[in-house]
Amino acid sequence: MTSETTIEGNTVSGDRLPDNHPVPHHGPIRGPSVWYGPDLADSESWIYELSADERQELLAATEDVRERGIQDIRRTDFPLPRFGPRLDELRQEVLRGRGFVLLRGVPIKELSMAETATLYWGLGTYFGAARPQNVRGHLLGHVTDVQDRVIERARGYLTNRHLLYHCDYVDIVSLLCLKKSKSGGLSSLVSSHTIHNEMWRRRPDLAELLYGPVAHDRHEEVPPGKGPWYELPIFNHFDGRLCIYFIRRNIDNAAQYPDARPMSPELVEALDMLHSLANDPALHLRMAFEPGDMQILHNHQIMHDRTAYEDWPEPERRRHLLRLWLAPPDGIPLPEAFAGLYGSVEIGNRGGVTVPDIHPIVPLEPV
Repeated sequence: MTSETTIEGNTVSGDRLPDNHPVPHHGPIRGPSVWYGPDLADSESWIYELSADERQELLAATEDVRERGIQDIRRTDFPLPRFGPRLDELRQEVLRGRGFVLLRGVPIKELSMAETATLYWGLGTYFGAARPQNVRGHLLGHVTDVQDRVIERARGYLTNRHLLYHCDYVDIVSLLCLKKSKSGGLSSLVSSHTIHNEMWRRRPDLAELLYGPVAHDRHEEVPPGKGPWYELPIFNHFDGRLCIYFIRRNIDNAAQYPDARPMSPELVEALDMLHSLANDPALHLRMAFEPGDMQILHNHQIMHDRTAYEDWPEPERRRHLLRLWLAPPDGIPLPEAFAGLYGSVEIGNRGGVTVPDIHPIVPLEPV
């Protein structure tokens, strides 16, 4: 349902929550998606270290496709006879288990940027199809501080600033560490399913509110035929699964649209509580990346944060990660309201930036 208001000759419009949106799930949920960070801090259950054979298999597959355009490489072009079945198991752990995994020992040492990007892309095909990460159509993202190289204000991942807890608007997000910072830059993960349960235990009235419509700003990334805002609850229980989406900045920015649903004081309290729980050391898990570490997480059940960092003065040593946004072929079903954010709810073909006339590319440089 679309709402429109004309103000000074301009039409402001947004997408209301569909009438068929699923009802709230009352009470806690259960399963491997519910975990507490301190219970995992001293465990390597979430780290998968590649064997020598698996590393060699990756290098051989990369060599076989080195002359091809990276974005044309599909899973069938990047065969991993021994490692592939294990990656399929890890994808299920991401989608239907704990919600994240860290691959350790991805063999990037001595590779050129083009070779590294090819290897990373090939690995990514075992988790899903790449989706654009910005209006420039970047299918491969570079997470590094470029503030000394751009005039305009850089987006958060292109700075060394603290990035608050949020979800990316795609099913799976992956990061590959090429170089680490001098200090800081820790990755922090929290189970949003655990947060859901803690809210139901402590403040069920506020948990219930997060199942209701919440206006979100599209942040100048407006798909064809859509307005600058849409409604989507933070908590969505659909087809037996809990799906959560949260970027506080986009919620707060929706207040600029006169026809968007305003936030009540109670909703603000609920959003504040969610963010406070994410920042509670009793809930979240922090990890430091080493070169060759590849993190993969499920945005529907994990929120992530990054601490601020101090970089090396030498440009060639600066912190640098590669990023992929991925739509898996066996992702979880999503309610219709997610189309306002993902462009579609079609499994394997949703998420990322879907603005008109976007031309997907695979850049080998940060900007």
